[in-house]
Amino acid sequence: MIKFADVIVDLQAGDTGKGKVAHALSKMGEYTHVVRYNGGGNAGHTIYHNGEKFVTHFIPCGVIHGIRSIIGPGCIVDPFKLESEIQELEKGGFDVRNNLFIDKRVHIVLPHYIDEDIKDTMIGTTKTGNGPTYRNKYNRTGIRAEDYLPESMIVDIYNEFHGTNEVSILFEGAQGFELDIDWGDYPYVTSSHCTVGSAILNGVPPQSIRNVFGIAKAYRTYVGSKQFEPKSEVFDEIREIGGEYGATTGRKRQVNWIDMDDLIKASNINGVHTMIINKIDVLEKLGQFNSIVGGSVVSHQSRNEMEKFIQDMIYKNCPTVREITFSVSPYDI
Repeated sequence: MIKFADVIVDLQAGDTGKGKVAHALSKMGEYTHVVRYNGGGNAGHTIYHNGEKFVTHFIPCGVIHGIRSIIGPGCIVDPFKLESEIQELEKGGFDVRNNLFIDKRVHIVLPHYIDEDIKDTMIGTTKTGNGPTYRNKYNRTGIRAEDYLPESMIVDIYNEFHGTNEVSILFEGAQGFELDIDWGDYPYVTSSHCTVGSAILNGVPPQSIRNVFGIAKAYRTYVGSKQFEPKSEVFDEIREIGGEYGATTGRKRQVNWIDMDDLIKASNINGVHTMIINKIDVLEKLGQFNSIVGGSVVSHQSRNEMEKFIQDMIYKNCPTVREITFSVSPYDI
């Protein structure tokens, strides 16, 4: 029986600090379950716990707090990389195997899917086999976790949520709205859905959603083949100050100013209640505060002026938003 479900959704093109938010919310002790609801090894969530840095790709951050954590049916899993990730977290002192479970419907990334993905030259994928795995899922020729992984790891997420025990769920998303297979800049998109709708597909009714946390950065980044970064040394400076290199691939993230039209669109489609905008301190160190509205760059004289500008635009155009928080690096809310 579901008491409530909260959803974390990325409002940009990934790498906005979702791991930080998931870690902070999990620490509050409100949730019986933390669930990854989309994507696979192409995600990289950076978490700082007790002063140590951990990067997860498949595993929900709930395991760090001893919360029952599930890789949901909207996800895919590479068993070899998953085992490596489990061992890495165990070295950090976390009881992963007693808290991590995989829904029986999750699809398996096979080695030849990765071989195929490596040949991509157009999209700029992470070469982790996601595209071929999702393709075969929808082609109904894929292999699911229930047929491949140890029975001890497998659960039916329906039984988890719709039994007699009361549950409260934190849904942890991957990638971002601008990479969504339908809403992103096609074809430069990922192979899964990155919206609140994807979380609902993991076994909960829409009425159970209590709070949608929309995560963005005070600027935007993107990793992939399309041209995203304007020609200016200022974006090199932002990249260095913000440490904008991919958690999964180590590639340079292309950088651009925050786009308010895109942020409003992502917020409205996802029904965001609480918006968290990370890394505002990066622009403060840079000494420049810019945004994009209607395709044109708007300059702000200070951090306070930029924050007020963003708040005014969001509150005016996004009726579901109740709160906007600006947060700083490395990862404390």
